Amino acid sequence: MKAFAVALCSLALLSGASAQNPQAELTARAGLDRKLDAQVPPDLTFRDEHGRGVRLGNYFGFKPSVLVLAYYNCPNLCTLVLNALLQSAQNLKFDAGQEYQILIVSIEPHESPALAAAKKQIYVQRYGRPGTEDGWHFLTGDSASIGRLAESIGYRFVYDPQTRQFAHPSVVTVLTPIGKVSRYFAGVEYPAKEVRLALIEASNSRIGSLTDQLFLLCFHYNPTTGRYGLVVRRVIQVGGISTVLALGSLIILMLRRERSLTS
Repeated sequence: MKAFAVALCSLALLSGASAQNPQAELTARAGLDRKLDAQVPPDLTFRDEHGRGVRLGNYFGFKPSVLVLAYYNCPNLCTLVLNALLQSAQNLKFDAGQEYQILIVSIEPHESPALAAAKKQIYVQRYGRPGTEDGWHFLTGDSASIGRLAESIGYRFVYDPQTRQFAHPSVVTVLTPIGKVSRYFAGVEYPAKEVRLALIEASNSRIGSLTDQLFLLCFHYNPTTGRYGLVVRRVIQVGGISTVLALGSLIILMLRRERSLTS
C-alpha cells in the first residue's frame, strides 16, 4: 500500500509539474529499462569507504549481490530505498557477507569515501548483526564508471541543476555471483520472502534449504510486476509428483509385506 501511495504521489507531482514546470521533461528522463541477464561490467573501478580503488569484479564470483544505485546526500527517495532494504535484510535469515552481499554505489561523482564510510557505519549499526561489516559495501566513483554501471542495468537518472538533486528510480537489483542481472525490485518495499527467493535463484540454488527449493517450484518471478507469484500449475505438478512418490512407496511396502508372509 505504501509503495502504491509513493508511486501515485510521484505521478501526481510529475503530472502537475509537466503542466507548469519545464523541469518535468528533465525529470521524465529518469526511469528503469529492465535488462534481465545483462552483465554488469566487472572492470569498472570505484573507491570503497576507505578510499581504496576497487574493481567491481572484486565483489563477484562467490555469492549473489543486492545492488543499489543511490546517493548519500539524497534528501528524499534514497533514504526510503536504503531503509526498506535494511528492513528486508533484518527480516532475512541470511546474513549479509555470508550468503549474499550488499553493494551500494553513489550516482553523485562528487561524493567522498568519507561520506560513504559514515553512511556505512549508520546502516551496519542498525543492521545489528556482529561480524557482518564486510557484507556491506558503500562505493563512490567518477562519472564514467557510474554511467557505465547505470547503463548496464538500465537505470536512468538525471541531475536537476535548479533543485540540485537527482531524479532517479527507486529500485534494488539482485545480481548473480558473476554479476548478471537476475531480478529487480522496484518501489520502496522489498518483502523478505521474495528477496530470499531471488537470492536463492540468483545463486543457482547454492544457498537455502530444501523447503526453499520447493518454494521456487511453486513461485514464479513476474518481470512486469517485479514480484514472485504463486503458479497454480506448478503447485499441481508438485502435488502430483508427491502423490506418485507416496503411492510408489506404498506399493513397495505392500509387496515387501506380501513376500514376508509367503516366505
